[in-house]
Amino acid sequence: MKCPNCGAEMADETLYCEHCGEDIHIVPDFDPELEQGIELTISGMLEDINGQEEAEEEEQPPRRRLFWKLWAAFGAAFIGTAVVVSLLIYCYNSLEWQIEKGQKYVERQNYDGAINCYSRALELDEDNIELKFSLAEVYFLKNNKIEYEYLLREIARDPGADGEQLERAYGKLIAIYSAREDYQTINDLLLASENASLISTYQKYLARPPEFSIKPGYYTAVQPLKLSAFGSGKIYYTLDGSEPSGESTQYTAPIILEDGDYVVKALFINDNGIISESISGEFHVEIDEIPAPEVNLYSGDYNFPTNIEVLNDVEEVYYTTDGSDPTYASQIYSGPIPLPLGKSNFKFARIENGITGNVTERTYQLVMNTDYTPQQAVDSIMQYAMSIGKVYDGDGHFDESGDRYQYEYQYVTNINRVDDFYVISEIYCGADGSLAKTGNHFAVNAYTGAMFKLQQDRYERLSLTEIVIEQPVVDEDDSDEE
Repeated sequence: MKCPNCGAEMADETLYCEHCGEDIHIVPDFDPELEQGIELTISGMLEDINGQEEAEEEEQPPRRRLFWKLWAAFGAAFIGTAVVVSLLIYCYNSLEWQIEKGQKYVERQNYDGAINCYSRALELDEDNIELKFSLAEVYFLKNNKIEYEYLLREIARDPGADGEQLERAYGKLIAIYSAREDYQTINDLLLASENASLISTYQKYLARPPEFSIKPGYYTAVQPLKLSAFGSGKIYYTLDGSEPSGESTQYTAPIILEDGDYVVKALFINDNGIISESISGEFHVEIDEIPAPEVNLYSGDYNFPTNIEVLNDVEEVYYTTDGSDPTYASQIYSGPIPLPLGKSNFKFARIENGITGNVTERTYQLVMNTDYTPQQAVDSIMQYAMSIGKVYDGDGHFDESGDRYQYEYQYVTNINRVDDFYVISEIYCGADGSLAKTGNHFAVNAYTGAMFKLQQDRYERLSLTEIVIEQPVVDEDDSDEE
């Protein structure tokens, strides 16, 4: 059929012209019951009119009877037309009738008729999201994927859609794009939704930009910059401001930003190959010089015990005694260090945020004015342990288990301004090679060899208790007999 407005060809049963958009007021198919009711109504009216005509024919002349017949026919036609028009208007403006008729068209696979009915229903109730789903399904059955996708996207953007309706719409859209392997569109669609539930459900399709562990800006110390991303995939980055890609450096460990300027750009590529937008940040690192620790004892030769101390700020100070530069693996300074016997080379440095500051180096030579050595002091303590029965041999064994006690020289120091002493510690040595300090300490006078038990109270005050080795008593009678 042709459009009466513009003359363009139209599909049968179409209520509007797709060419000019003009509504076409034609009579749609009616249900058999509705048609039968209309016929009965009109037939009844005609019977009533005919009955009146027959009665009047007996009383009126022929010309008058003809006039009344014509008038009755006109009246019947007018009433019938009015009934039909009224029914058409009712059906055209009835939401329930359009939906019911659309369902029947779908059952008969008359998809064009169903589209007309659901489209009119949406004109009557434009906020009805379920009607949009119904119309979308008809387009799907008709294999019109463009209109099907358009309506689903319209539902996804509809602020009136509830959570269940959004999940249905997104589920169908993602099925479309997944079948096409168009994962980038899925990513863009989900990011635009900002719906936490949907993002969680379909997170494998997402590729969000990476995040920096620190904010871009100005720093006065080395910064370890960490990159993280949502989901499973790989991060790629550049440091010179160029745009990153899958060919750029892959992020595997924190990026150490030292002195200088950096323009860091990074992107995320998930396991489906979806590429995120890139993130960019400018970092300026200007490291302040870390001053060398101040040490109390200058390099030189010494002939008396003394302590090496770091003055002022002692936090994060590390030191070595073998001439190497300090690192985090070196010993950390926690208090005065007794000057070692012989020659030693100390290096002290602060280490802040992974940066080693300026180094203080000292070389010392300590030679005591005594012939009594630390080894002699250790031997004397072992002899003492044997004399009291704590051990039974010079190796420190005390039973058949193989465990033993060992005595080790620690350092030489002046105690309580009394004199200079070699400090000896007791070590428990397991047969399995394990070592543990027992907490027993001894002090041996560096000049006389006198032995003392060394103890420390809770106020860290040292006390000396002299050790006296008793000589065995000789029986006089036994001497006389000899």
